Amino acid sequence: MAHGNNSKEKVVYVGDTRVRKGNGFITPPDYSAYPGKSEAFIPNFLLKEWMVGVVVLVGILVLTISEPAPLGFPANASATVIPIPDWYFLFLYQYLKLPYASGDYIVLGTLGVTGVAFGSLLLAPFLDTGRERRFYRRPIASSLMFLSLAAIVYLTNTAWTEYKHEMTETGQIPEDVQREEKAAENRAKGLPTSSAVKAKEVAIVDKDDPAMGLFKQATCISCHAADLKGAGGPSLRGVGDTHDKEAILTIIKEGQGQMPKMYDIALGAGLSDQDIDALADWLAKQKSEQ
Repeated sequence: MAHGNNSKEKVVYVGDTRVRKGNGFITPPDYSAYPGKSEAFIPNFLLKEWMVGVVVLVGILVLTISEPAPLGFPANASATVIPIPDWYFLFLYQYLKLPYASGDYIVLGTLGVTGVAFGSLLLAPFLDTGRERRFYRRPIASSLMFLSLAAIVYLTNTAWTEYKHEMTETGQIPEDVQREEKAAENRAKGLPTSSAVKAKEVAIVDKDDPAMGLFKQATCISCHAADLKGAGGPSLRGVGDTHDKEAILTIIKEGQGQMPKMYDIALGAGLSDQDIDALADWLAKQKSEQ
């Protein structure tokens, strides 16, 4: 193939790229050769992507903190309801109610039609190999896409409309609406509006007892905290409900689970046997019901 005005010039092409073969290594142009049209991937482009991700993440965190997901009013397990899936499955729900997708044709509806649909999606990259990317220049692919969207919208709307008509005919109120109304009534009366069970706060018994000082002196607060609510170890509030004085003394002397033997440590911190006995007696008094 000739190049320029010299018809005898030999031109060598590399594959189908039509790039002339050079005599040596050709350094590709840097992104700076295209001012205003390109930028360095690191850090310019990547940093912008990270910043957008951080803003989105912070926005999600702010929403979760300011508007925590509430637990709804307790559901009535004995309520009569008309089952219906979530909105994004309504089109499938309605599709499976069609005559050729249910009953004697259930296999055709669940495996045949859906298999063809998903198989077409898998084969689409191999069947539609044109270079054109404008949708109006790809009539077959675009028509199938719009047809699928129209079918989903139609089936979704039909399923919801039939559900509303069925509820009206049977005189039922959706169970979720009933729970919202009950929650509104309770809110107006100052009663709980969710099924969340709030843990009852267990107070410290005899907080001014000298044993409280012994508890801190024996370094128990490093695992159980100064307020006995627990830090690295479990809470000791209400420990007297499950352990008596003798059991607590045994744990102090022999340890339990990940808790080491604290008897020698307590003696090293300046406690006597009488102090340890008084501490165990005080811990045994920590009960939720007094």
